[in-house]
Amino acid sequence: MSWDRAVVKQAIADALPLYVPAIPFALIIGLAVVDSGMNHFVGWSSAWLIFGGAAQLTVISLLGAGTALIAAITAGLVVNARHVMYSAAVAPAFQGQPRWMQWIGPYVLIDQLFALSSLRLDNDPKTFRTYYLAAGATFWTLWQTSVAAGLFIGPVIPDSWSLEFAVPILFIGLIVIGVDRFPKLVAALAGAGVTYLFAGLPNRAGLLVGAAVGVLAGTIAERLR
Repeated sequence: MSWDRAVVKQAIADALPLYVPAIPFALIIGLAVVDSGMNHFVGWSSAWLIFGGAAQLTVISLLGAGTALIAAITAGLVVNARHVMYSAAVAPAFQGQPRWMQWIGPYVLIDQLFALSSLRLDNDPKTFRTYYLAAGATFWTLWQTSVAAGLFIGPVIPDSWSLEFAVPILFIGLIVIGVDRFPKLVAALAGAGVTYLFAGLPNRAGLLVGAAVGVLAGTIAERLR
């Protein structure tokens, strides 16, 4: 398979700035692995078994707190439920792709990659595939490296640095990139507001409620427009 080097370079260049806010997030996960008491290699392997920072942190934190494995996995699935909507949004671009791409591609569909690829859904199949995989490979490689580094760096970082602020900053940046139409803004605001109101639901089910309301609000706004 031939690769368009210009597309690959553009994908890498677009991915790098979006990854920077994820570095403190990776350090937090490394610290969570250490605090959980689990084997470091097992903790690091979760970075490629669960390629999604929020779900990975959820599972590690719950297991470290003594939560049953099934309950921890369920909570992780709830956190990653938004990826179902990501898949639905990029599905048209995957319909013309080879079967191997349809199987492999979803694995690297994280928040940052969705934000980038959703802007290129109108590209021809080959260009989209090249851009998607190049950006996805960039995010994947950097994430594995950062989480591994977090195992050693995370525990020595002072609490005063407040690394937990990296998570909302990361998602705010993605919203700024992705919200380019009024219905998307309505969906984002409605989803965020409802998620906040239902944040106390067990197993972070408030995320599902917020996601459903956000989709509904965005759909209504699109039709009214």
